[in-house]
Amino acid sequence: MPPLAPMLARATESLPVASANEMWFEPKWDGFRAVVFRDGDKLEIGSRNERPLTRYFPELVGPLRARLPQRCVLDGELVIVGPEGDLDFAALSARIHPAASRITRLATETPARFVAFDILALGDRDFTTRPFSERRRTLVDVAAGFGAPVHLTPATTDRSLAAAWFERFEGAGLDGIVAKPAAGTYECGKRAQFKIKHRHTADCVVAGYRMHRSRDGVGSLLLGLHDSRGVLHYVGAASGFTAQDRAELAGLLAKHQVDDVATHPWTVPGAEGRLPGAPNRWRSGVDAWVPLLGAPVAEVAYDAVLAGRFRHSARLLRWRPDRVPESCSYAQLIRSAPVELAEIFGAVETAK
Repeated sequence: MPPLAPMLARATESLPVASANEMWFEPKWDGFRAVVFRDGDKLEIGSRNERPLTRYFPELVGPLRARLPQRCVLDGELVIVGPEGDLDFAALSARIHPAASRITRLATETPARFVAFDILALGDRDFTTRPFSERRRTLVDVAAGFGAPVHLTPATTDRSLAAAWFERFEGAGLDGIVAKPAAGTYECGKRAQFKIKHRHTADCVVAGYRMHRSRDGVGSLLLGLHDSRGVLHYVGAASGFTAQDRAELAGLLAKHQVDDVATHPWTVPGAEGRLPGAPNRWRSGVDAWVPLLGAPVAEVAYDAVLAGRFRHSARLLRWRPDRVPESCSYAQLIRSAPVELAEIFGAVETAK
């Protein structure tokens, strides 16, 4: 019965090497983790944080009742396929809204899908103590009754195929690969699996910073890239600094602080680029930040780009005094060849 803390994965740098059939590999979906509980007409979708998501995705309640066994618990991911045929995390995030009228409208405009990748209970049987290989076989049998918008994730024990998925599916917006020990049980709330995520680097303009909440130095660097016209856009932040790092960064950047903000590309009247601190549904006001000019170029590590910005916070790797800010453009970002999600969902619906 809900709530239930789903099993998690710990990050690793490469696909685990295992003997034949000792490890299962699956695409890592970029969506909302969701555990679906069904008991007859009762159905609840629980989040990774053990909170109910059902009210935000009303369009899935009917299909899940129609396609799932009468009594079961499935682990999976909620995703939205965007107009370009790839995963649209921004549209998914917009679904979490307090207004019922907006939820109803978005349920039609940007309907979600549920992709199942584990089974925790079926009828009176608890599968959490059973090995994943057995859970996968049972899930495949249950998936015989699936149909859009309810899907079964592809899975393989072939490491070379998983490596191909890692490269090929990035263009469809997937995060990487999840590796699951075939003999592993389902350990609620524990990091008992492995995740291998895409990692890339980019040289960025450091156009500003925000103070750390402790006020003891720099909390995050504000990063920019130029478009083809030379306009500087905010692409995200680099953070995760130690107390020593925060103080050192404040000293390093002090001489680059802008006294006349009218000379900064993000503060001049009519600035064209994407700017930091813009209000959104999570922030009602504009965050204070310190503008910089002439700071060294920073090489950062990032995992993915979403709508022209880094999907998550980037990590500072090193300074690049050999680069000039004007050379930092969107052109350097790695863009994988697009892969239609229809191809993946096609594989989903035939995977056995």
